[in-house]
Amino acid sequence: MDRIAATFAAAEKENRTCFISYICAGDPDFQTSVEICRLLAENGVDLLEIGVPFSDPLADGVPNQLAAERALSSGMDHEKLIQLVKELRTFTQKPIVLYTYFNLVYSRGITTYLNELRSAGVDGLLTLDLPPEEADELISASRESGIKNIFIVAPTTPPKRVELINSVASGFIYYVSREGVTGEQKNIAADLNTSLKTVRERTSLPVVVGFGISTASHVREVSAIADGVVVGSALVNCIGKNTNDHKIMLDNLTEKLKTLTSGLS
Repeated sequence: MDRIAATFAAAEKENRTCFISYICAGDPDFQTSVEICRLLAENGVDLLEIGVPFSDPLADGVPNQLAAERALSSGMDHEKLIQLVKELRTFTQKPIVLYTYFNLVYSRGITTYLNELRSAGVDGLLTLDLPPEEADELISASRESGIKNIFIVAPTTPPKRVELINSVASGFIYYVSREGVTGEQKNIAADLNTSLKTVRERTSLPVVVGFGISTASHVREVSAIADGVVVGSALVNCIGKNTNDHKIMLDNLTEKLKTLTSGLS
């Protein structure tokens, strides 16, 4: 069983929901990024979702845009991304999923890129701007390399398209809790439970929910109906607000994680 499947299976056996964290690789710099990932892996995170910094992150709100800017300014590039994953694999076997954009994959050669990621220890790829209708080459290369191909389902996705996504997806389905970009929100979408039922009826894969989840009450609400809950901007903001004080940054991240994971069911 691969790491992603094993993680969800273990959580199901323990009757709990997986907690998935998002941070941007290299934010605010390489070494601190490694320390942050270690902190996450050791404090209740089941799966590490790591953003690949990009100059035009269309699906991201301001916190994640700024994180990508900080990472790129610190010198983060593909070689350092591979090095980062290899560093993480020296201390954790938690699944690692990269959150990225297709140009970053395509520009290096799809097969070459995926093989490099797999050799480093990456388990899955979530390519935000690549629809399944145009993803044949990536899907094929992913299957050959052993990388799981994760696709997004949105509140506006018709049931028939959910079935299409399920036919090509692997690892898990990523359900976006609301329309728009990433970012902290005050409330979870009122129709989330109904929407998730529509998705669950059309897939056997685990379903995780992300975008806008930023409090323990959000986590509690989502974890009652989903297999996994994804928190990104709430953690990224802990980094962005404390780039000048390393200790405060890590302390705030630890405290934020404790608060968020207290909502798990």
